Amino acid sequence: MYSKMAKVLALIFALVLVAAACGNDDDSSSTSAGGPCDGEIDGPVTLTLTSHSSNEAYTGAVDSFNAGPGAELGVTVELVDLGEASYEAYITSAAASNDLPDIIDMDGPFLYNFAWNGFVQPLGNCVPDGALDDFLPSIITQGTYNGELYSLGSFDSGMGIWAKRSVLESVNARIPETSADAWTVEEFDGLLRALQDSGIEAPLDIKWFYGAGEWRPYGFAPIVQSAGGDVIDRSDFQTADGFLNSPAAVEAMTHFQNWANDGLIDIDALDDTNFTEGDVPLSWVGHWLYTAYKEAVGDDLVLVPLPDFGTGSKAGMGSWNWAMSSSATDPDAVWAFMAHVTSPEQVKAIADAEGAVPSLQSVLDADPTFAPGGDRHLYVLNLQGAPDIAVPRPATPAYGAIRDAFSDALADIVAGADVQSTLDEAVQEIDDDIEANEGYPTS
Repeated sequence: MYSKMAKVLALIFALVLVAAACGNDDDSSSTSAGGPCDGEIDGPVTLTLTSHSSNEAYTGAVDSFNAGPGAELGVTVELVDLGEASYEAYITSAAASNDLPDIIDMDGPFLYNFAWNGFVQPLGNCVPDGALDDFLPSIITQGTYNGELYSLGSFDSGMGIWAKRSVLESVNARIPETSADAWTVEEFDGLLRALQDSGIEAPLDIKWFYGAGEWRPYGFAPIVQSAGGDVIDRSDFQTADGFLNSPAAVEAMTHFQNWANDGLIDIDALDDTNFTEGDVPLSWVGHWLYTAYKEAVGDDLVLVPLPDFGTGSKAGMGSWNWAMSSSATDPDAVWAFMAHVTSPEQVKAIADAEGAVPSLQSVLDADPTFAPGGDRHLYVLNLQGAPDIAVPRPATPAYGAIRDAFSDALADIVAGADVQSTLDEAVQEIDDDIEANEGYPTS
């Protein structure tokens, strides 16, 4: 709940941002010389927001806006929780029926297809001078397509392996602290086998039960990238051939298949409790389980980088972000909400709820778990090393095809399919999509 002073400060913040949105367009921190905002809110106005979550942090952000700056500006936001699985289909359907929400909360890589299709619009002059200064560079990179800023996020992601220090020490394993001293793939293979020999049936949790969708390319494309390959040629985003199916990528994915074949991966887990209940000592996962893992494991919890498959440890990056739909009824009102939900107070609340990396440097600096020696410092090092360590998902409208092809290929590889031919087929699916869309031209 807002205190009286917090309400006043929030209102002042929102009013300053909205008033500034139509001025000083020549400043380097503005995103465009033009744009959808005119500096006025024609209230009262009700905005619709589609979100992937109705977690208390998200509903709290909406409630605090409606009770604070929204009430003073004549703006009300209504949240519709779509869940993580159905938002893409919903937005596509809503666009076809000319019924897009005003504000769209989307996973990072889908921005590019939504922007290419015209579902969302550049923020342009809605962003006041200096408003981007506190954001992590990775947030700006994620939100930019074809040279224009379309979105901002309240948090970025972290990627690595959560481990139990005592179990690693029991098999005399080296415990790496940064990507620079990550386990080699040979070391990691030996560690998995040593753990299995010690009596742990399947020591590596990879969240296989998450199923098809965004987890698999986010979680396991770093294997291909660490080997020196990629999911697409990023020079022009026109082909995956020679990248996803390169000899190095095939070798790396063969390692992964061998772990599955030899029972080193917990394929049968049905939920996230295998790590917290002690069934597995290694969990290959993103930031979102930090709080649960810390509560269960305490000071025995340690975060280590993904193994190095040949060209250095890599990690995924990017996460959910806020964008203005092309059908927004009042862009200035939309920006007022986006400014609120990316303010330090709301960034902290949402990032804490997600166990994620705050999108604002000031909020990140205030959290000791991200400082040197902190539980999550590795996430910061990875993002600071982007794109060489944390690798952005490719900024192309073809990402949906990349996601589906990679996810299907990974499932087949785990099931025992020939790695080379499986990756060749995935490449063909991606290239066929690009060709069918004439290369996804941007003009």
